[in-house]
This record gives sequence, C-alpha cells and structure tokens, in this order.
Amino acid sequence: MLDTSTGRVQHIERPIASADGYRMVAAALGLGLASAWLVYQLATGRLEPTPWGFIAVASTIGAALAGAGLYMLQPNEAAILTLFGRYQGTDRMEGLRWANPFYLKRRISLRARNLNVPTLKVNDKRGNPVEIGAVVVWRVRDTAQAIFEIDDYELFVKLQAEAALRHLASTYAYDEGDAIDEGETTLRSGLDEIVTALKAELQARFGGAGVEVLDAKLTHLAYAPEIAHVMLRRQQAEAIISARSKIVQGAVTMVEQALNSLSERSIVALDDERKAAMVSNLLVVLCSDRDAQPIINTGTLYN
Repeated sequence: MLDTSTGRVQHIERPIASADGYRMVAAALGLGLASAWLVYQLATGRLEPTPWGFIAVASTIGAALAGAGLYMLQPNEAAILTLFGRYQGTDRMEGLRWANPFYLKRRISLRARNLNVPTLKVNDKRGNPVEIGAVVVWRVRDTAQAIFEIDDYELFVKLQAEAALRHLASTYAYDEGDAIDEGETTLRSGLDEIVTALKAELQARFGGAGVEVLDAKLTHLAYAPEIAHVMLRRQQAEAIISARSKIVQGAVTMVEQALNSLSERSIVALDDERKAAMVSNLLVVLCSDRDAQPIINTGTLYN
C-alpha cells in the first residue's frame, strides 16, 4: 500500500493460499520413483531415449520442485513469503504446507512474549529521582509491518518500552505532596490509572511495528537510594502529624463532653479559670505519648 504522506510503500499483512504439504509429499515421492524407474529402464536399454529420456528428466525436476516447496509451521507461527524481494503474503496455516518453491519463506513467531524492562532511574513530575521497572506482555499482530517496516522489531520493542516507561514516570508525581493538586493521580496511589496509561502509550509506540500490547504491569517503584532516607523521614513525619491531629480532635471532643456532662448534672460548678485548668490537664493527659502521673490534691480546688 502506498503511503501518500511519505511517498513510499507501506507493507500491510495479507493472507496467501498454500497447498496441503502431505499431498505434495506424495506427489514428490511418486515422481521420484517414476524418475528412478525410467532411469533404470533407460540404462538397461529397455526404453528408447526419445521420448523417455525427456520424461525422466521432467519427473526428476518435478520431484525436486515438489520437495523444495515444502515447509512446516508450528501453532502460533507464520511464514512470510517473498519472491525475488517482493512481498507475496503471509501464511498462518499450521502443519506441513507447500507453496511456490521459488518463494523465500521466513518464519516468525506469533506467541505472546514477556519483556522485563530493567529498573530505570528517572525524575518524576516534581523532579525527585525515582526507580521504576515494568514487565510488558506483547506479540506480533501484523507480520509484514514487523519484518519490513522495522529493522529489528524485538530491539525496537525493548527500546520503545524503556522510552515509554521513562516518559510515564516523568508525567506523574511519585506520591502526594504540597506541590500537586489534591486528588491528582500519582505513581504510588493511582496504580490502575498508571497501568492503563502505560498500555496506551506502549500501544501507540508499537502500532507502526505491527506489535500489540497484551498486558503491562509495574514491577518496581521506589525513591532513588540517594533520597530514599529523606523521603522516608518525610512520610514518617506526615504519619505522625496525621496521628497527632486525630488524637487532638478526639481529646477536644472528650473534654467538651466532660464539661457538658458536669454542667448538665450539676455535679460541680466551675468558673472559667477552673474550666481552663481542667481543659489543660485533660488535654495533657489525653494527648501525651507517656503515661500520666497522678497527683492527689488534698486541699480545695483553689489551693
């Protein structure tokens, strides 16, 4: 097919008919036996060289051509057939097949393959160095594109997968923080969205090579070693702040309930100064990370 934008021929896979190889094996054996019998008869003088000599030569050539056109295809395997450098078609029929003996037959696997993208060190959206790795499951979809449009489609898949993973990591932040909007997808929290985006980018890059992406998953995701300890301290600080915030909220609620209960039941009348002292003491007891040491007051509330 002619690509009008570039002016060159773009190869798209097209099927080609092939014959049953077992029938051609039988034909080759029959012609071979016939040729051998004719040669024997001619050698012993029982047959005249003309026309039996020509028939023997023709039988020998026919047997050779019948045998030369045979080829075997395994399940999920295809053969690309070319004639004097021109693409003729792709045969996906498994088993023993036969085609024009002058065709050049190149086998290509259609099975699913795993590509383990090595761990890469890249900068995320916020400029933090992170380590990321992935595994990609792919297979050849269009044999003509894979062979004729790309010099080495396996190397192409490997390099494009690494490029796609680098681009993906630089598009998202590793984790939530002050520098990104609330609810924004990150590498750490939005794993499903990241995988979907990775598949889409891989397919866009592989499409011109006749390769399709079956699955893609992240296998490694972490901060780079040089900042890992700093980011760990930041995460620990955020966790402590979050826990302290919940503790304070709970303590304020408990103090409020205690004051309301004392007031409603008229157990004791407290002025503002005593309420402030009670609130201070309860907050210290409830929010402290150590056990409180009780002190017995033997006097009055004001002494």
